[in-house]
Amino acid sequence: MRLTRYMAGAAIAALLATQVFAQAAPQSPVQAPAAGALDPAAEAAPAQAPAAPEFDMAEGVIATVNDQIITGFDLRQRMLMLIAMTQVQPTAENLPAIQNQALQALIDEKLQQQELARYEVDIPDEDVNAELAALARDAGVTPEAYLQFLQDGGILPQNLREQVRTETGWRALVGGRFAGRSRPTRNQIDQAMRQIAEQASRPQYLIGEIYIEAARYGGQQAALDGARQLVAQMVQGAPFMNVARQFSSAPSAQRGGDAGWIVQGSVQPAVQQALDALQPGQLSNPIPVEGGVYIIYMRDKREGAATNLVSLRQMMIAADDTTPEADVAAATARLEALRPQLNCDSILARATSEQGLLGADLGESDVADLAPQFQQIARTAEIGTVSGPVRTPLGLHLVAVCGRRAGGPQLPSTQQVSARLQNEQLAALERRYIRDLRADAMIEFK
Repeated sequence: MRLTRYMAGAAIAALLATQVFAQAAPQSPVQAPAAGALDPAAEAAPAQAPAAPEFDMAEGVIATVNDQIITGFDLRQRMLMLIAMTQVQPTAENLPAIQNQALQALIDEKLQQQELARYEVDIPDEDVNAELAALARDAGVTPEAYLQFLQDGGILPQNLREQVRTETGWRALVGGRFAGRSRPTRNQIDQAMRQIAEQASRPQYLIGEIYIEAARYGGQQAALDGARQLVAQMVQGAPFMNVARQFSSAPSAQRGGDAGWIVQGSVQPAVQQALDALQPGQLSNPIPVEGGVYIIYMRDKREGAATNLVSLRQMMIAADDTTPEADVAAATARLEALRPQLNCDSILARATSEQGLLGADLGESDVADLAPQFQQIARTAEIGTVSGPVRTPLGLHLVAVCGRRAGGPQLPSTQQVSARLQNEQLAALERRYIRDLRADAMIEFK
């Protein structure tokens, strides 16, 4: 969550009570820069909100979640909060999407509060105050000014405090329950690193993403209409990061939609087509995919230019060009017999334990810099395997491939890949958790 200090409180209060269910009209396709997109320091220029449409919202109970009520006042407060945080200007066309997002967020919040009570997770006031201070710091204001901003816009600070308390507790509960299950295995990390190495020569895209999940919007057409409205608002100045945090269902939503560098061919075909067409600074049209709609902001593009690095160890029997063929054949047979017993951990120790064998850790090298006889093995052999005997002018070699990764200063480290995998898996478990809670809950709309 982020709140910009430049949005006038009067513009928030202008929304008043809202309940509109008209479908958003389709818009002409756009492909334009998104103001302030994915720049945490960027602040949108002040925008005057249009006059609120004339309609009323019931003040009573509008929904129950396992017998806990959501009132019209609760919904109005959450809508005002969404508008303040995203700078999306309320119109008759986009109010249905704002209202739906606010209502779904309130339902999730009720379910989360019930789980926190069941597991007796209590977040003290000091932690809430620390979170609010962080929000104010990100907005460039003091905590007092931050809360005053809310009050000027008709938002009760206590509502934000309870929302922050729930979010903080929910993160703690999810992390506590699923930290072990979300931790990637060594094989998963190695596989991801291999994929990065294999894809390093392909074009790459630094993107922001917003994913509108159809199930949360009442179907694919409603999601598409809502995405069109969001695109229109961002072209007019609503910051991409703020909109992503509040509306996106992708795991990147907590990072303001920052999806990082994406490699060509690693996304769905419809999204790939948009990545190829967009230039840095451009915002895509809504992209329908199965289950929802994507909006992509192209931050940067680059051609693949990374090196492929491989870690090798070897066992060798010396045999130059003058070595008799019978001795070469005997050396080949000896290495073939030893090969099934060897791996990356044992090959050097075995080489130093027997007469006539030489061992060496070749370290990490660029595949292109290796001897031609080793390059094919370095590129294609599975990690941890040992090659058959390889003849070079120096002798006969068994080569163990002990690691492979993409090189280059802009490519992720093993630690970064591990952290990304854990975040993705934790986000998937969290989404499944909330879906299961929804499926088991008694949710009624009045």
